[in-house]
Parts: sequence; structure tokens; C-alpha cells
Amino acid sequence: MNRIDRLFGILTLLQSRKYIAADKISERFDISVRTVYRDVKALQEQGIPVGFEQHKGYFLVQGYFLPPVSFNMDEANALLLVESLVNGFADKSIRSHYSAALTKVKAVLKNNQKEKLETMNQHIKLQIPERLSFNYEYLSLIQNAITEKKMMALEYTNAKDELSKREVEPIGLIFYAFSWHLIAWCHVRNQYRDFNLTRIICLKTLDKPFLKTEHMPLNDYMSMLPVNY
Repeated sequence: MNRIDRLFGILTLLQSRKYIAADKISERFDISVRTVYRDVKALQEQGIPVGFEQHKGYFLVQGYFLPPVSFNMDEANALLLVESLVNGFADKSIRSHYSAALTKVKAVLKNNQKEKLETMNQHIKLQIPERLSFNYEYLSLIQNAITEKKMMALEYTNAKDELSKREVEPIGLIFYAFSWHLIAWCHVRNQYRDFNLTRIICLKTLDKPFLKTEHMPLNDYMSMLPVNY
């Protein structure tokens, strides 16, 4: 990657994060931290308002926006391939959002790129097992609740088809054993619980903030799972 492309890449990365540390930029672009310092200085010299906050990293000053993003064919083809995976491994809510996002991507492509993308679309097929037909619409709702730290109410049937109602604090989503699982602190059991999304009958976000001040990292919960994911 030449320096001009790298500088634009760093600028795009800065716009995608609230803060990003120099070592993370160096890993992303396979450059030294010293080179990161030089590149950031070059951006600043071009009038781009890159700030720095101790212990957090670099950031773009609020109010600065890049012009519309352009894509090359390799990037567009990668997004097209992911669409097949999204259709196979996500629920209705995520499929809908991804389709809308991909439509926006296609809108900024040149006409000849759009034609190539449509041709490529005819040459990508994914045979999905019936067990992966996720017809619920929970993933997007759960993602928002995790981000906003809002409690959720759910009705759930266990392996014995026993129905229970819970109020939970969602901490993450894990895909394993051919299904999506909500990991959450359950206020009925007073412990972290694993809810298979296919067993959820009803799910809604409550206008209640988390009551528990700290939650375990999702990676720590994954290490306790009785399966190799």
C-alpha cells in the first residue's frame, strides 16, 4: 500500500471509531508506531483536525466528515460475498439492515462496477442447512439493547418446553452449535444465563437501565462453554 492510500485508510479508520490508539493503527496497516506518528502529523498538516487524548488515542474532532466513500471492485465483491453469509447465518432483522446498507454501497459504484457486481452475484451460491433458517427478528434488537445498556424482557421455553418469563441484562451474542445465543444476566436466577434465540417466544427492550454496574467480559463466558464453539 502506498502512502497516499495509507493516509486515506487511516482517515477512514479514524472516522469509524471514537478513539483509536497508535498501536492499533500500526497493526491495521502493518507499520511502525513511529510511522503512525508521522502519518497523523501529515494529516494534521493538511488541515484535518486529528486530536489526541491520553490513554484513549487519536480521534477526529466532532463535525469533520469525509466525502462519500468510494469502493474498488475487490472491496465491493467482498461485501457481496458477505451478503450470502449474512443471509445464511443472521436473522430477518440483520438481513434487512445489511441489504439496505449494501444498496447504499452499490449506489456509489460506477455503472461498469455495478454491472460487474451483478454478474458476480449470479456466480455466488450458498447452500444453507434448514437448521440455519432463522426466522425471528431478535439480533438487531439485542445489539441495540447491549449498546444502550437497557434491560430486556423475554418469554423463553427450555428443553422441556417449560415456559418462563425473565428480565435480563444482555452482555453479548455468541454463535455456536448451529444457533445464536443471547448471554445475559438473569434477574430471576441471579446469574448469567445462555438463551438460545430459537427458544425465545417474545422479546422486547425495556426502558430500564442495567442494575448491575459491572459485567464479565463475553470472552470469559465463552471459555466456560461446554463446546468448542
